[in-house]
Amino acid sequence: MTLFVNRLTQLDASLWCPRRGLVGASWQVDVELDGELGEDGMLFDFGEVKPWIKGAIDGGVDHTLLVPTEAPGVTLHDCREGLCLRSDTPYPLEMRAPRQAMSLLPWPEITAERLADHLAGELMRRPPPRVDAVRLTLREEAIEGAAYGYSHGLKRHAGNCQRIAHGHRSRLHVWQAGQRQPALEARWADWLGERYLVDAADIVEDDESGLDDRLTTRYRAEQGQFFLRLPRRRCAVLPTPTTVEQIAAWLAEAIARESGRATRVQAFEGIDKGAIAEARP
Repeated sequence: MTLFVNRLTQLDASLWCPRRGLVGASWQVDVELDGELGEDGMLFDFGEVKPWIKGAIDGGVDHTLLVPTEAPGVTLHDCREGLCLRSDTPYPLEMRAPRQAMSLLPWPEITAERLADHLAGELMRRPPPRVDAVRLTLREEAIEGAAYGYSHGLKRHAGNCQRIAHGHRSRLHVWQAGQRQPALEARWADWLGERYLVDAADIVEDDESGLDDRLTTRYRAEQGQFFLRLPRRRCAVLPTPTTVEQIAAWLAEAIARESGRATRVQAFEGIDKGAIAEARP
């Protein structure tokens, strides 16, 4: 017998890709469980499925940077902050953070299929009674129109959003004069895609020479000290924390200023949640 639960939860993370660099991702999680029915006629109580699987994902890979340790150019070593990640492919990256901010995976590249199999294997280390197998499917949200993946960190967040390089894949809606503006949505989503969104207050001056083309972010949060250095061209600097509320307001103001028209922006943080902001030129 197979029990299935579609869209049981969602997984938001960033991944380091040897072709694209830092990529924000959001996946819907579908689950199938195989096993024998008990005397109660059930394989597994639906009410117990979600906390078991969601708890494992939330306490593991969710809101981390997924690191393919066998990718070209990737090196890891201990540091004062916990763990230091460096890579030079496809562009230079240095991240120092507590260990729980990274998920180290012994692969040359992160894929949704491989990650789903890995998570299923982790779950089956301590399966519930009568469950013989677990299968997960990670699906990107089907988005008609503009979508972009971004990465960020929120030092004031009490939960795992404080981790300096986690991300989301999000849709973007822009209205002017009560009408959606697909061309503006596509242009801004393309510009924001695969960028790191940084609060200007977290930027520090580099004390190393030859790094004029890099941007360095450092902050202390509840989970520890965080450090990230990336090429400036891969970053977008906001004058505020990079919450979805502030992202929506920043985009509305920027588009209104550029176009000379009142603008309403609906920015999403991953799947099914976000914020709306309006601005006038």
